[in-house]
Amino acid sequence: MTSAVSAPAGSTSTGSSAGGTTRALRNVAIVAHVDHGKTTLVDAMLRASGAFGERAEPVDRVMDSGDLEREKGITILAKNTTVNWQGVTINVIDTPGHADFGGEVERGLSMVDGVVLLVDASEGPLPQTRFVLRKTLSAGLPVMLVVNKTDRADARIEEVVDESLELLLELADELGLDEDQTAHLLDLPVVYASGRAGRASRNRPGDGELPDSEDLQPLFDVLFDVVPAPKDDPTAPLQAHVTNLDATSFLGRIALCRVRAGVLKRGQQVGWCQADGTVTRVKITELLRTEGLTRVQADEAVAGDIAAVAGIPEVMIGDTLADPENPVPLERIHVDEPAISMTIGINTSPLVGRDPKPGQKLTARQVKSRLESELVGNVSLRVLPTERPDTWEVQGRGELALAILVETMRREGFELTVGKPEVVTKTIDGKLHEPFENLSIDVPTDSLGAVTQLLAGRKGEMIQMVHGESRVRLDFRVPSRGLIGFRTEFLTVTRGAGIASHVFDGYGPWVGEISSRLRGSLIADRSGPVTGYAVDALSDRGVLFVGPGTQVYEGMVIGEYTRNEDLEVNIVREKKLTNMRKSTGDELIKLTPPTILTLEQSLEFCANDECVEVTPENVRIRKTELDSHLRNRARARAKAAAAGVTR
Repeated sequence: MTSAVSAPAGSTSTGSSAGGTTRALRNVAIVAHVDHGKTTLVDAMLRASGAFGERAEPVDRVMDSGDLEREKGITILAKNTTVNWQGVTINVIDTPGHADFGGEVERGLSMVDGVVLLVDASEGPLPQTRFVLRKTLSAGLPVMLVVNKTDRADARIEEVVDESLELLLELADELGLDEDQTAHLLDLPVVYASGRAGRASRNRPGDGELPDSEDLQPLFDVLFDVVPAPKDDPTAPLQAHVTNLDATSFLGRIALCRVRAGVLKRGQQVGWCQADGTVTRVKITELLRTEGLTRVQADEAVAGDIAAVAGIPEVMIGDTLADPENPVPLERIHVDEPAISMTIGINTSPLVGRDPKPGQKLTARQVKSRLESELVGNVSLRVLPTERPDTWEVQGRGELALAILVETMRREGFELTVGKPEVVTKTIDGKLHEPFENLSIDVPTDSLGAVTQLLAGRKGEMIQMVHGESRVRLDFRVPSRGLIGFRTEFLTVTRGAGIASHVFDGYGPWVGEISSRLRGSLIADRSGPVTGYAVDALSDRGVLFVGPGTQVYEGMVIGEYTRNEDLEVNIVREKKLTNMRKSTGDELIKLTPPTILTLEQSLEFCANDECVEVTPENVRIRKTELDSHLRNRARARAKAAAAGVTR
């Protein structure tokens, strides 16, 4: 990575290597709201640089390498790649757009010298756009604006640019930026692009039209102008910041580092500065750099480079690799506090280990070890002990982030009991405070009344409403508790035509009780296989989650009741046979197929006294207390306590 190259036209600054040769290098992160095209644009940049090769088959969203990322269509982990364009090496960090993975965004921003802000040409800036942009401006990083998907039929390019500039000015005022910094934001360079088509231009195209340039050259030109080359000093004592972790069966744990000063060499002795202040002398056994989508061996990495090192089995994100003679640690990576928590423990249901394909990891020791290993690479997660030795409280940014962790564990062979998501509260000035979210929704006009009523019941406060021809956009400030279980009801009242996104908006005073569920649960009162006869008899009682042949147990939630209370039912009842002959045979009945809930839907559906049983094959909702008599006693005690009666 130290070979001499010449900077392209438009490049304003270069870094210097240890040998004094001139290098052209840029470290840049691409940030945006979910589905605004970050990963697709990275694909186009790699394709334009020839990283895929002439005969390689094109692969969409190549950076979304995880199975869950491809299934859900979102970026979960921040990942880096390298694009070589006209002699310039560009280290690109592809970051998640969902606020639940904000720790990945903060970690990615710690590695770069500038940011590409991507905004959809139709949707414009949304809550996550505000989130990632606030983080960027707080870090003092230069920004270039890219309006993507200009060829969308509903594009409104000029309005989106104006909305983006308004957002920049609003955030500048919030962060207290001075006049010079604010004026610089007004001169923000804008590039118009279509990542799918691999085209970009400085000239604004018409709404729904492609940029006039045939390639991404204008995008790269602006990037070279806006994002400075690293100004890190290669002659200073070594300082390399660990920003990510990976592992291979051959090398073990690999630390991805941004070299902030000095030169990092393969076989070098370095001082490993840890979180507790201890410094240990270790040896770098392997040094790797990224070329396109692969890592290749390198002899050294100089200040400004992003490199991967092996040889430190217990290295953690935030650690510093420094000069062993003068170890000076860098400031550790700070992330926002978690807002949502849930309990995760071993599977305690009667069906533990009894699925046709049961889990292989059932013990508390295995669950604890897995949660502790998750802390190694997930900087926004916390794991706390509970009163039970086989259950832990896991705190994260949001429901989705925690659900992704549970889904990953079930695919690894774990069987778990997962509690209902709850908010992480704080006591400020002697008063209880809870987290709030900035919610932005886009719904058809005829759904406006139903959505407004839904959010009013969840203590939502409307901030803004913008009417369109057939749709309306609403902005609310809602307690995070009010959004637990919100998405399912929202999609129901909008008939699947609503779009909702939210981002953390700080803490506020506790707003009181929120009724998140309007209907109760249908509960199995005994164990056994579900029968078609019982399903037909209960079809008018609500929506069933199980079908004939499904094994159930006492206390398992088998459906949603039509009323606002729980109902225990016999879902395993069989039709009694007699020796009396009928004049007609049995009539053929048609059963409504059961509604199969996903893991996220199950967590949303849970009531306060319910939890979710998760196995590699099944997701079941159950009462925390399976015995109906014990549940009734607990309910009676709770009512007595609420009424102020002592028993």
